[in-house]
Amino acid sequence: MVKTANLPGDFWGGTAAMLVALPAAIAFGVTIYATVGGHYGAYGAIAGILGVAAIGIVTALMGGTNKLISAPSAPAAAVLSAFALEYMSRGINADIVFILLMVVALLAGLFQISFGVIGLGRLIKYMPFPVVSGYLSGVGLYIIASQTPIFLGLPQGTRFFESLQLSSAWQWQSIIVGLTTILIMLYAEKIFRVIPAVIMALAMGIGTYFLLALIDPSLLYANNPYVIGELGGSGGIDFIQIFTGRFEGLLKLSWENLATLIFPALTLAALLSIDTLKTCVILDSMTHSFHNPNKELIAQGSGNIVSSLFGGMPGSGTMGATMVNISSGGSTRISGFIEGVMAIVAFLVLGAFIAWIPVAALGGILMVIGFRMIDKRSIKLLEFRKTGLDFLIIVAVALTAISVSLIAAAGVGLILAIALYIAQQIGTSVVYRHLDGMDARSKIVRNKDEVNLLRENGSNFSVYELHGSLFFGTANQLYTMLQEDLQQKKYIIMDMKRVQNVDLTAAHILLQIKDILQDRDGYLLLCRLPHKLPSGDDLESYFNRVGLLKHLSPIKVFDDLDDAIEWAENKIIKEGLIEEKGEELLNLQDFDLFKGRNEDTLEEIQSLVESRSVKKGETIYSEGDSSGEIFLIRRGSVRIMLPFAGRKSVHLSTLGQNNFFGEFSFLEGAPHYTDAIAGTDTDLYMISREAFDQFSVHHKKASFHFMQSLATVLAERLRSTRSDLGAEYDV
Repeated sequence: MVKTANLPGDFWGGTAAMLVALPAAIAFGVTIYATVGGHYGAYGAIAGILGVAAIGIVTALMGGTNKLISAPSAPAAAVLSAFALEYMSRGINADIVFILLMVVALLAGLFQISFGVIGLGRLIKYMPFPVVSGYLSGVGLYIIASQTPIFLGLPQGTRFFESLQLSSAWQWQSIIVGLTTILIMLYAEKIFRVIPAVIMALAMGIGTYFLLALIDPSLLYANNPYVIGELGGSGGIDFIQIFTGRFEGLLKLSWENLATLIFPALTLAALLSIDTLKTCVILDSMTHSFHNPNKELIAQGSGNIVSSLFGGMPGSGTMGATMVNISSGGSTRISGFIEGVMAIVAFLVLGAFIAWIPVAALGGILMVIGFRMIDKRSIKLLEFRKTGLDFLIIVAVALTAISVSLIAAAGVGLILAIALYIAQQIGTSVVYRHLDGMDARSKIVRNKDEVNLLRENGSNFSVYELHGSLFFGTANQLYTMLQEDLQQKKYIIMDMKRVQNVDLTAAHILLQIKDILQDRDGYLLLCRLPHKLPSGDDLESYFNRVGLLKHLSPIKVFDDLDDAIEWAENKIIKEGLIEEKGEELLNLQDFDLFKGRNEDTLEEIQSLVESRSVKKGETIYSEGDSSGEIFLIRRGSVRIMLPFAGRKSVHLSTLGQNNFFGEFSFLEGAPHYTDAIAGTDTDLYMISREAFDQFSVHHKKASFHFMQSLATVLAERLRSTRSDLGAEYDV
């Protein structure tokens, strides 16, 4: 719901914005329709005014952004004038081109509405900056080039380079009016700060024209070539006939004709949408507000449709008029509505004077607007090698715009931006970190024989931590980096936690890697596959769909990197020199903690322990249990997990035979801070702190040696943890 509390501010803001938007809109309209020729040049002024009225009123009624002023804009003028010039050069009748201009604007409005409906508004503003910068710079250059013959007073249809060679035909009257207008446009804001520069420039351009009429009386003749002239000129063409004739001609267009207009209309829609949303983003930052991009595109598209149906030109959110609106008190979208209404009032009141506006003054205004559209700051991109390619994209798009067409420039810009992105991705390594098996260790606590064996044969596996995008541009890079390891290693571990996306080419490369490893009885181990990529896909499901994870395939998938390393270590140990045999049940004297103790002491300690057996997957104790006991592993393995509320537990270590756990609860008499889960069927000894305290009263020396052995093992574990942390954080 629109608030009316600030209606006076919105009225003056909308009125002031109209005064800024109207002269520029007239200039844009004349630029487009003068290309068509004949009486249509004068009609362009009407098209510009109707555009201000229709777009301003409709976008406000459709719920456009507060304080935003929409009106005919330079991008629309550049695209449509280039379109008209191209079709006129093909020899197509001017009346047909006039109709096609309406259809292109109408289709562009429909495209903008569709952009908003499907939610594309949030994405359009992420158009690559070099493309937008190059395109807008190209539009600026195109406007300057197209207005130069008008500025020089040359006949309609004269091209830019041709106009520079016809110095003998230059008209001093046009040059003086144009120069005066340009100078006022450039310096009026510094001199006349209250009145917008475009109004002062147009007024001074008209004043200069009539001063020159004192020298050259021919300037006072109606419909002379230096002014817009009455609609239809001496031909007396009826405006109503032109308006209704468009719809009659529209019925004569074939589907083939309409199909050729799709790309120009799509280009126009994209450019007007970008121009609008760019203005909205700047408006948000200035007013601490937040616009709805999709709703805004629907409003803009609706405005452009209505404008085209009523004979106006399309437009977008404009920065200059918006700033004037804000500074004059506008605060809601009512100001945009008033801008449109006041444009109609101005036309009705000043309609007779429009015929006497000098075309050179309009050309001067547009040349300054075009100059300001050129991204002059982009030259600084050459200062850095990394941004040099971005500058080349800007230049390529701008040159294509002025040498070929604006439509071709849009395609060139997007192709070059995509190519630059791919080049940057290819130049970035997808391997975040590479660890040889000699440097990577799992969290399982192994015995000395196993540790020695891993030191000798740990080079049989490698760990690759990947990141970024695995796609056709980086897949071969990964394959090249793996070449040496594929010839020497049996197990390749790929940690995919940081991977953003994977395409079919990368999946095919992984299949090749799997096949090479399979020929050597090796395995490809994948771990930490993202279940929700930025695209929303589940990577494991994707790998299943493309046939990577088939039944009995030499590919293993693990939830954690440590699980994958542990699996590879176990395979190396089983294939090593140690003969695989079942674990024997350890007795008390077999534990390193009690080696060297006499039989009497062991018998006393034996009386303290309780035996317990647990099945694989059973919980031995949970965080918060306060038993204060230590466990000795007689056979099997135990996984120590650190639980977190609301997310997955962290695997701290896996302990095997001849190890112990629960020591902190035992030493401190405090609750356990971890979970202990049987990794296999496991047999345990358990010693409670209460029973040990009773034992230590009568066996001080034995209890001291037990604590000393316990401290020695804990110190060794601490050193191992420090080493692992150093490897993890590269310290």
